[in-house]
Amino acid sequence: MAENPDYKDALSKVMSLCSQREYCTHDILIKLQSWGVPEDGRQRIISILRKENFINDLRYSKAFARDRFTFNKWGKVKIASNLKARGIHNDTINTALDSIDNELYIQVLKDLVSDHRKHIKAKNQYDLKGKLLRYGLSKGFESELLYDLLNDI
Repeated sequence: MAENPDYKDALSKVMSLCSQREYCTHDILIKLQSWGVPEDGRQRIISILRKENFINDLRYSKAFARDRFTFNKWGKVKIASNLKARGIHNDTINTALDSIDNELYIQVLKDLVSDHRKHIKAKNQYDLKGKLLRYGLSKGFESELLYDLLNDI
């Protein structure tokens, strides 16, 4: 079967993109689809990229989890939700989340809650805990950790 020029162009473009930053399989499939690459061509390109290690969903997931936790201060729930939306498998997500240091995770949660506490006004202790709980949940932290932390306040 002869290689068509559109397929080769798309492959080289995607290889160039993947060499600049991490992409997951889902992101590349969407990009190829937007370029008008047919289904069989997309699958061939993805298999080549995996074989040549241009894309690796585990590597992407670990980098995504590390970056979102470090820079955005997201919790594991929000990170897992975003990875799930990108079509990453649960085993890969769990492995990526396990790469986050638990002591650092708890410390970041404590820092976020204490910083946010300085900026909110509450009528009473119950109202304060409710607002801090909602904030922690919106950042993607587990409710059990938040309950434990807020009960110590």
